[in-house]
Amino acid sequence: MSGRPARKPLLPGGDCFKKSTPASGRGAGTQRPPPPPSVPVACPGAEYGTLMAMDGYRGFLGLLVSALLVGFLSVIFTLVWVLHYREGLGWDGTALEFNWHPVLVVTGFVFIQGIAIIVYRLPWTWKCSKFLMKSIHAGLNTVAAVLAIISLVAVFDFHNARNIPNMYSLHSWIGLIAVILYMLQLLLGFFIFLLPWAPLSLRALVMPIHVYSGLLIFGTVIATALTGVTEKLIFALKDPAYHSFPPEGVFTNTLGLLILLFGALIFWIVTRPQWKRPNEPNSILLQPKGGTTEGLEGSMAINVGNVDKSDSELNNEGSARKRNFTLDEAGQRSTIARDCKRDQSGD
Repeated sequence: MSGRPARKPLLPGGDCFKKSTPASGRGAGTQRPPPPPSVPVACPGAEYGTLMAMDGYRGFLGLLVSALLVGFLSVIFTLVWVLHYREGLGWDGTALEFNWHPVLVVTGFVFIQGIAIIVYRLPWTWKCSKFLMKSIHAGLNTVAAVLAIISLVAVFDFHNARNIPNMYSLHSWIGLIAVILYMLQLLLGFFIFLLPWAPLSLRALVMPIHVYSGLLIFGTVIATALTGVTEKLIFALKDPAYHSFPPEGVFTNTLGLLILLFGALIFWIVTRPQWKRPNEPNSILLQPKGGTTEGLEGSMAINVGNVDKSDSELNNEGSARKRNFTLDEAGQRSTIARDCKRDQSGD
């Protein structure tokens, strides 16, 4: 036995602020701070998907598979319509050239644009850099825009070859407005969000408009496709007439329902807040136990890895000072905690 009296037991939780009365004079009557709180860390990589798990993942996966299946069926139905009922495809100023119009619109302007809208919602991409996802989003929309322009060329070429007036129907008006707005949306998105030139204040101002206008344009494209299908059937089906329910009419009406269902699924997926991509995926979140998360843009967020720093709010001097102060404070608490633990062991 050492002869030293036993220490008083610490209160639950190791409260080192309480005074102890050891035999030696070392540390008697002094107060020590408590050990540092536990710090959960959200880091990129394999653990990121676990810590940032998507709410309702199975529901999301079911809707995603349904949307992809319905969109793919819409493209297949369009090809069957023009190849089986409308004599095929060509580029000679005849109706075969016009048939490219519905094929390219449904493939690019409807299906590919819908995928581009929900690409940020895919949880498997959340550990990818924001710049990579922006590039994929912009690339898909660019492909859709190119296909839409080619489809317009096919229509105007066909009309001019047959001396058919252009831009007289409601379908043509809505379609042209959708294409113009889509091109403006694509250009503004490229220069404001993809390139690192625009200030953060401008991005924050334009982002809600960008999101709303994207959904508005997509809904306008769905309306354009439905009115175009109806207009084509009215003009093309004479004997038997459209109102007599011929097989082509029933088949193409089914195509219209598929397009409408695809648009509804895309709208539902993209408007669910619990399926939104988290901000700043490549970051470490320092969060005191029992505290509340203020977001990854706060003073406790530390960027690591390939972060899209153009979207980060830590690129100013004030945020850097806050971050350094937080790290210094954490280091001081860690040193004091080690001294406290050594004092408890009686070394």
